[in-house]
Amino acid sequence: MQKGPSDSEMAKAFLAGLARPAARVLARCADHELEELFEEMVEDLPRLDSSVQVRVPRLVTPDVDAFLEAVEDDDPEALEAALPAVLARVDTPLERARLARAVLDRRDAGQVRAPVAAVAVWDLASRERSALVVSGLMRSAAVMLGTARTPGGLLVAS
Repeated sequence: MQKGPSDSEMAKAFLAGLARPAARVLARCADHELEELFEEMVEDLPRLDSSVQVRVPRLVTPDVDAFLEAVEDDDPEALEAALPAVLARVDTPLERARLARAVLDRRDAGQVRAPVAAVAVWDLASRERSALVVSGLMRSAAVMLGTARTPGGLLVAS
């Protein structure tokens, strides 16, 4: 019998605790700045470091296979159809907390600007579909398929 909160509940609490400081940073930004920060988060963070990517499930089910095909073919319609099933497997509170820690580590190392990290934390703390989780998953798939380079510049042969 487990006593106390589960790991998932702890991860949710961790993210909720990060949301308020992130909101204070973001409150000082104009709308157009928020859009630029959001775009920077989605485009740049998963390219910066593999710790800001989301691992593609190792068990390749038909849903995962359809997702990988859509990424490889750069097919937005097929991607949108395949994405929900794959996200259901990888988009967990524990994964979001891991990503938040990775972003904050990159911020503390001077690799990510504080406002970009704040947008990432806010995105990860939301209950909606996380743009960073999606972007990190897609980047991980592209690297795995050999259609994108690793953050270190290597091209994976598939």
